[in-house]
Amino acid sequence: MIQIRHYFNGYLEKYGGHIGYSVCPSERRKGYAKRMLKEALPLCQELGLKKVLITCLEENAGSEKTILANGGIYESAESTNGKTILAGFPFFEDWGRDTMIALPGVCISTGQYDAAKEILRTFAVHEKDGLMPNLFPEGGTEPMYNTVDAALLFINCVYLYDKAAKDTDFVREVWPVMERIVEKYREGTHYGIRMDEDGLILAGEDLWQVTWMDVRVGEILPTPRHGKPVEINAYWYNALCIMELFASMFGKDYTEYRKLAKKAKASFRKKFWMDDRKCLKDLISGTKADTQVRCNQIWAVSMPFTMLEPEQEKQIVETVFETLYTPYGLRTLEEADEEFPPFYGGRMEERDMAYHQGTVWTFPLGAWYLAYLKVHGYSMESKEEVKEMLETIESAMREGCIGQLPEIYDGENPVSSKGCFAQAWSVGEILRVYEAIEK
Repeated sequence: MIQIRHYFNGYLEKYGGHIGYSVCPSERRKGYAKRMLKEALPLCQELGLKKVLITCLEENAGSEKTILANGGIYESAESTNGKTILAGFPFFEDWGRDTMIALPGVCISTGQYDAAKEILRTFAVHEKDGLMPNLFPEGGTEPMYNTVDAALLFINCVYLYDKAAKDTDFVREVWPVMERIVEKYREGTHYGIRMDEDGLILAGEDLWQVTWMDVRVGEILPTPRHGKPVEINAYWYNALCIMELFASMFGKDYTEYRKLAKKAKASFRKKFWMDDRKCLKDLISGTKADTQVRCNQIWAVSMPFTMLEPEQEKQIVETVFETLYTPYGLRTLEEADEEFPPFYGGRMEERDMAYHQGTVWTFPLGAWYLAYLKVHGYSMESKEEVKEMLETIESAMREGCIGQLPEIYDGENPVSSKGCFAQAWSVGEILRVYEAIEK
């Protein structure tokens, strides 16, 4: 695929260039990119472009050779000079998924709009085949893209940023990136990520775990979620609604986004709801994992744009409270499940096997509180109730790392924090809750 851009916005002028092209991974190193670029350049001349800007990442030696082989001349290197969010201290660096979950609270709720824009711009530059980096490895090596949620949450972050900062120019700047994300999710990209005939998103293949429950122990997937994960499809619908909104704002055709959202909504309602449990399936895969009660369903209530009836959303909030809620986070699997491990500890393999199988995580608690406020109409009474519940978690900021919130706790008795003692998305999501109750 190759694109010729007739004119620039701010993003394209610095980072995107006049021509963008991509080649299916299985067909690379066969000369296709070189030939496509060769045939595109005369078309640029016909459009009156006397000088054509073509860009690539510094570490992408293949693209650099393609450009030079077609008469390209190196001019300069651009850097976003952007800030970043460390996922967790002391173990994790900047992860795409963690950043997109943490950013709304860490940057937007605190009014740090410039920092939010810098971070989003950095990720926009590194978008590839509709995906956002999952990890920027040490040593300047190429980013890893094994995440299905980061790109969809990027669109959500742009929406939340614009809602707070009123920065339509930035939305225009990253609009081409958001268009590519939706396009690639529709037609299919890496790691089995694609839209199915029912309008829902499939993700995961082989041993690649691409949701946040991504642990792999050798050849074992402790929490297999290949198929249609509930939160990913909540993010997908939310992203489609945002794209419809932005397209309308820019005077563009928004009907396709509306049509896709309508189809996803109908399929989601039909396939995910479990009337006997008054909650959502975790997955559509045809395995027993589908009906396990997990915390991932809470994002189908807490996102800006959602698909369910108000009564269903209220039932989900109640079911999650009854089966998964603790004052320090949500359990990743209900205690009644035969796979639930009460403790997180032991050798690395033992810890990994328990990581998403019932272990309490702090960050989903933010989504539950926001969902609770939503289904109670953001009433003063509900805000006071949430404020009282938050008093317990304030003690966590004095237990592991002063002023921070941790990553995880034991599933059965969450009294002492484990994992990272300062976790960005834990802090960010609770900051969002404080913002909501103070409005």
